[in-house]
Amino acid sequence: MGVDELKQDEVEAFLAGRPGGVQDLEPLSGGAWSSAWAYRAGGEELVVRFGPDANWYEADRMAMAFAGPDLPVPEVREVGTTASGRAYAISVRHHGRFLEDTPVEQADAIGPTLTRLLAALYRAPAAPDSPVVWHQPPSTLSWREFLLSGLADDPDKVVHGWAEALAEDRELAALSAEVTKQVRSLVDACPERRDLVHGDLLHGNVLVSPDARRIEAVLSWKCSVRGDFLFDAAWCTFWAPWHPGIAAADPLTGLLRDPSVRAEPGALVDAATRHHCYELHIGFTHLGWNVWTKNQEALTATARRLAEVLERGPLPLS
Repeated sequence: MGVDELKQDEVEAFLAGRPGGVQDLEPLSGGAWSSAWAYRAGGEELVVRFGPDANWYEADRMAMAFAGPDLPVPEVREVGTTASGRAYAISVRHHGRFLEDTPVEQADAIGPTLTRLLAALYRAPAAPDSPVVWHQPPSTLSWREFLLSGLADDPDKVVHGWAEALAEDRELAALSAEVTKQVRSLVDACPERRDLVHGDLLHGNVLVSPDARRIEAVLSWKCSVRGDFLFDAAWCTFWAPWHPGIAAADPLTGLLRDPSVRAEPGALVDAATRHHCYELHIGFTHLGWNVWTKNQEALTATARRLAEVLERGPLPLS
């Protein structure tokens, strides 16, 4: 698992001979899967990323079609595979601070900014028959089937082999069983929508301006699907205890009050139940992720948060 780090001379050798040359090459932080490097070429600031799957970078290139003022998507110039078999992508560099690093003191600024981002995702056009997994080979999964598939330890997925470890821990096994039971009981309330869902708005994937009043870039679209717009809001609320600035901004309330959302008949039917289902789903899938990455500290913290959400039940959304 994780990033196969390259040395600077390896990156320089890969970029050698390209138009504009290579100046000011430096490693970038963030990203569990990609090794990223910033550099200048012909007066432009660019980023080259290396990872295990070119399809993930193709998703970033396809997501350029969604770009707008409140949903800036970096321009992907090139996607391919190196001679050593690594996938790579070259894109235009954007600057900013990671969304989750927003301090509490800027909650009043980041709140409306994050609402505009969530609303822009919601407004991205889609046909009712758009595939849920829109950037991969044709998939016939419905939104509900996609959610339920996340409860299964599928050996065909990159992240797999976690179910046995959860079953061997009595507390985790009990928590997992109750959460999966709840998700299955709630999933019928989740409508077959085809809103644009980013699926991973934290973890170094959104850059914001220093004053928190503008989204500078939305990165890494490999987890993106077409489903219910409340899923991205649930992502923010589930992880909020780790990020006080996001918690104080209360992006869920902002989204529920957005005029475009409120203008759609039926958009908020069973919203509390749907949101709760997605929070449980997010927490459960990250139990498996933390087992797979062997991160015991994160596993313990995620299980504690998931138990809180399970006991709390749906939030009282007005």
